[in-house]
Amino acid sequence: MDTLHAVRARGITKSFGEVVALDGIDLDVTPGQIHGLVGPNGAGKTTLLGLLLGLAVADGGRLEILGTPVGRALAAPDGVAGFVDGPGLYPSLTARQNLSALAALRGRDARTAGVDEALDQVGLTDVADDRTRGFSLGMRQRLGLAAALLTQPRLLVLDEPSNGLDPAGKRHVHGILNRLTADGTAVVLSSHRMDDLEALCSEVTILATGRVVFSGPPGKLAAENRELDYRLVTSDPEAARRVAADATAIHVVDDTHVRQDAGVLVVRARVPALDELVVQLVRAGVALRELTPVVSPLEAAFLALTDQQEASR
Repeated sequence: MDTLHAVRARGITKSFGEVVALDGIDLDVTPGQIHGLVGPNGAGKTTLLGLLLGLAVADGGRLEILGTPVGRALAAPDGVAGFVDGPGLYPSLTARQNLSALAALRGRDARTAGVDEALDQVGLTDVADDRTRGFSLGMRQRLGLAAALLTQPRLLVLDEPSNGLDPAGKRHVHGILNRLTADGTAVVLSSHRMDDLEALCSEVTILATGRVVFSGPPGKLAAENRELDYRLVTSDPEAARRVAADATAIHVVDDTHVRQDAGVLVVRARVPALDELVVQLVRAGVALRELTPVVSPLEAAFLALTDQQEASR
């Protein structure tokens, strides 16, 4: 048993008939870590999350969760909670009644199960007695998170937890996840939102066609040898364009769908060349007011890696 890992998977395979969902997956998640799972539709993310939650069993390979080898029975491992494909809720019950029912199914008294505390944690106290059939997608996601928190999990598995959340709701959920990991809980979350993954995750695993094409810190995907498009807003756009045109290893991008407006300069460069461009702009007396990737480094790397995997099939 490996107590240093919340999740340790080696060579996991899973097929549904002739469809190979997972093909030799390795995954390591440590306590106190938010680990992101990303991939195109059909990459195997949902299948892998289902294995972690005990909703399915692997055909082959070795899986340990919280130091305990996972057997062949369909059952949620002790200390694990979360949801896949959205939380399962009773629409005719209120938020409080939903959590109380879940507590009762687990053999716990709703009065002592922390129902009100969980609702407060996810910011749903004001609607605790409203029926969930009227809840928005974001509210249902937050209630699903509250249901998972009832068990005080050591491993939390979440599928698109930011779905339907407004900016305030997303910030609230991010705060919850960061507090949980600060206390040692491991979180595995799947998301199509690259900004969420970059903001939250210390490690990400990218899946494509059932295989791992990358696993590691997001910063590794933004390696300095990767060209990206960057959006520059300056005090003098025309002067900035002249400086960029004369700079080494800088390509000025003129695509209208990227430029947004005439006052924006978009350049394609590696990070070292971009750093040198900033120095040259300052020397030319041009103030730099904004410098942002047109597409985040994580998203650019994701698209490149998954495209390569698809092309190799």
